[in-house]
Amino acid sequence: MPPGAALLLGFIREAEVGGKDRGSYEVIYAHRQNSLQKPLTAMTLGEVIAAQKTWSKTHGSSAAGAYQFMRATLVGLLRDVPWLEEGQLFEPGLQDGLGLHLLNRRGFASFASGEITLTEFGRRLAMEWASLPVLAETDGDRRRVKRGQSYYAGDGLNRALVKPDEVEVVLRQVFAASRPSEAVPDSAEDVPPVMARPDVRRKPVARSGRFWTWLLTAGGTTITALKELNLVALDWRVQLAILTTIVGFAIYAISSMPAVRDALGLGR
Repeated sequence: MPPGAALLLGFIREAEVGGKDRGSYEVIYAHRQNSLQKPLTAMTLGEVIAAQKTWSKTHGSSAAGAYQFMRATLVGLLRDVPWLEEGQLFEPGLQDGLGLHLLNRRGFASFASGEITLTEFGRRLAMEWASLPVLAETDGDRRRVKRGQSYYAGDGLNRALVKPDEVEVVLRQVFAASRPSEAVPDSAEDVPPVMARPDVRRKPVARSGRFWTWLLTAGGTTITALKELNLVALDWRVQLAILTTIVGFAIYAISSMPAVRDALGLGR
């Protein structure tokens, strides 16, 4: 059963028959179930529909069960619901299943998803269950009805049995129960602080002592090697290899400097 649906069905049971316990599933209109030959929940759906033919005359209405199903409603459900059969017992589980079907038919999913307003869903529920009031002035079954009145006001039989404020409270709870919950911190202390990276000012490369030290060292080493080691007497390929090694070390040392890497966009 969808989240919130059980809550709403419990509220409807209490509004319709005055209770939510096991006994609520046995009730017929005007609480005249004691006149039945056997308990309502021991009867099959077909037996209930057959018995309802005379209830309007003898009891004033054919309403039966926890959700006060009218005979025309049960006949329609038997025709429209694929899994429903006359031979099924009219027990609590079946009544709840049929009640849920009526909720869905009146737009429960649309209300839970926010597609229709609370007031509109309340109007649709009032059209299904006469004990529930409309939540705003609207055209009723027989006349214009005001907030708090039954949709069927004026028929000489039905009236709203709960206040509109009560319906709105329950529908807000149903809506909240139908929405996915998200975990949120209990307080700001539960949220770890975001540590900002310190803004470190880098010296310009041209003003870096390390840069000029390595640059001059590379140049001086090259000149010294040529003079002192008499590298000029070596084969030119050997000279090139030695010079490349010296310059390579110098470039590596300079490029490893944070200021140089930042300037070149190399990161750290």
